[in-house]
Amino acid sequence: MKIVIIGGEAAGMSAAAKAVRVNRDAEVVVFEASEIISFGACGLPYYVGDEFQDHTYMAEFTPAQFAERGVQVLTSHRVTKVDVANKQLEVRHGDALISTHYDRLMIATGASEVMPPVDGLEKAGVFSLRRMDDGLRLKQAIADVEHVTVIGSGFIGLEVVEALVHQGKKVRLVERAERLIPDAFDAEISTHLQTELEDAGVELLLAQSLQAVLGETAVSGIRTDQGEYATDLVVICTGVKPNTTFLQSTGIEMLGNGAIVVDLQGRTSLPDVWAAGDCASIWHSVLGQNAYIPLATGANKLGRLVGENIALVDQHQALTFQGSLGTSCVKVLGLEAGRTGVSEQEAEGAGLNYKTVVIKDKCHTNYCAGQSDIHLKLIYDADSHVVLGAQMLGRKGAVHRIDALAVAIAMGMTTQQLGMMDFAYAPPFARTWDVMNVAGNVAK
Repeated sequence: MKIVIIGGEAAGMSAAAKAVRVNRDAEVVVFEASEIISFGACGLPYYVGDEFQDHTYMAEFTPAQFAERGVQVLTSHRVTKVDVANKQLEVRHGDALISTHYDRLMIATGASEVMPPVDGLEKAGVFSLRRMDDGLRLKQAIADVEHVTVIGSGFIGLEVVEALVHQGKKVRLVERAERLIPDAFDAEISTHLQTELEDAGVELLLAQSLQAVLGETAVSGIRTDQGEYATDLVVICTGVKPNTTFLQSTGIEMLGNGAIVVDLQGRTSLPDVWAAGDCASIWHSVLGQNAYIPLATGANKLGRLVGENIALVDQHQALTFQGSLGTSCVKVLGLEAGRTGVSEQEAEGAGLNYKTVVIKDKCHTNYCAGQSDIHLKLIYDADSHVVLGAQMLGRKGAVHRIDALAVAIAMGMTTQQLGMMDFAYAPPFARTWDVMNVAGNVAK
């Protein structure tokens, strides 16, 4: 059996490592368009912000290390066409065009940055932050500038802003929505992130859309729908899109944004073809539908499951994915925020019958140093009181508490059960009634 995997990052390499262990007789080949595999783009803002100096930390393994495990990894090989009927791939390597066969195929081509449709993006001083080289060039570039403008306030955008503040730069953040990180957090949480950035001197341009990057050959400023602003450098952080355009002629089922639709075993609509990672959908266990959630955690987990299933001789033994909650987190200067399940915005969009409760409490007892506010929002079913989603923000202990709430949602816990859950208590860590207990007890 020849298993071919297109893409050598989180999902693809997780699948390759698992497949070769499950089926020692299988030939496992990975085609990666870049020169780097097992690359974690999540580390890029922290590299730019000088959290660490050795950029190779972001690439966990090499092709040689995978070769020792029995996986052939071919870098600088871009798959340009999939012939489903004949199970053939067209692969470009330099000037050469190669044709190769597969018995089973996994698509793990990831995603690329979405660039806004505006003039001036080709100018010197405009950056995105998706690949290793992006981080190397951006870190070098900011050393010689004073003012940087970041476009987009998603997870990466906020992390880039923090990195630039740490580097002593004057920072402007442009967001076309009326508040920060609107796709991930509700207003009760994002308002505190806004205050944190403003207190640090970050200039926020909310409800403004980028229209052009100004300058002759290099950046001198930006123009939004509300004015012109001088800046030395621009970083575009306006989201990602699945790398699936090369598959359009195959008829593979996709979401509206081009993400490949997969079932709970990672199978696509094409025979003997699986997919996972930022190029694919993932099952949202609360919404009960496929969703696009481009997170490294989901890519690794579904990638590992696909690696098992694609290598099985008997497909009746295939594993089933339990689904994603979209659990994620971000650090913004002194604040940390986490979310899991559905937001109120998502619950409303899905037509769920829900209620919410918002709690402000303290992270631990007042007689231990470092006590600070902690905010929690619960979204729960109006009839059954089953917890559907949670968001938390604070200066200490917020993100790790969101993990407990992810388990609560996965297990179908009610707010009443949450109110009486036996969470750990000691004065430096919590109060006798943790903020999660309080929220569960207040929910009616």
